[in-house]
Amino acid sequence: MTTMDRAKSYLRTSLDTSSHLYRMATNHVRLLPDFLIIGGQRCGTSSLYYYLTEHPGIISASTKETHFFDEEFSKGIEWYRAQFPTTLYKNFIQKVRKQEFRTGEGTPYYILYPHTPRRISQITPQIKLIALLRNPVERAYSQYWIEVKARFETWSFEDAIRGEKERLAGEFEKMLQDENYYSHSYRHFSYLERGIYIDQLQRWMEYFPREQLLVLRSEDMY
Repeated sequence: MTTMDRAKSYLRTSLDTSSHLYRMATNHVRLLPDFLIIGGQRCGTSSLYYYLTEHPGIISASTKETHFFDEEFSKGIEWYRAQFPTTLYKNFIQKVRKQEFRTGEGTPYYILYPHTPRRISQITPQIKLIALLRNPVERAYSQYWIEVKARFETWSFEDAIRGEKERLAGEFEKMLQDENYYSHSYRHFSYLERGIYIDQLQRWMEYFPREQLLVLRSEDMY
């Protein structure tokens, strides 16, 4: 790494740290999201999120995937608020620009993680939810190559599919019993499990009325 590269890296880190500190210091005047893209993984959620936030009245969070309602829940609601715009900015959009204002985030693991629907319903019960669902076979194959690229997966695709049941055995039950339990296998090797959409959507319907959930086909968006 050259001196210039090190300087750029240091500057980026400094700016990120300063931004985080500012957002945390102002979390009490920040908003909760109006909408969530809850999944699924490799279904086009990133594209959908960036298409939506091209609209001048839809303001993005500090990052598309906050993972608050699955892996970062212990950080607390103050941390979560810090990821969103301020009420002052909302007033500016509405009163000066004369536009509607919405903000939200999109974390694909939300649709699968068992505790997410309850957590969201307790904090933002009126929120709008978007589920983007892809052909399960194509989705599984796409996920597989992402896991390979990230070096989480070392098995062949055929072996990963055949061995999924054994890899995930007991993991869902452990997650249900302990909200702090992190399942690496369930997070990275649930190729078939993530494609059983009906089971996932039924868990969400236990906490939210149907009119708050929009279900879209990835192929229609493409």
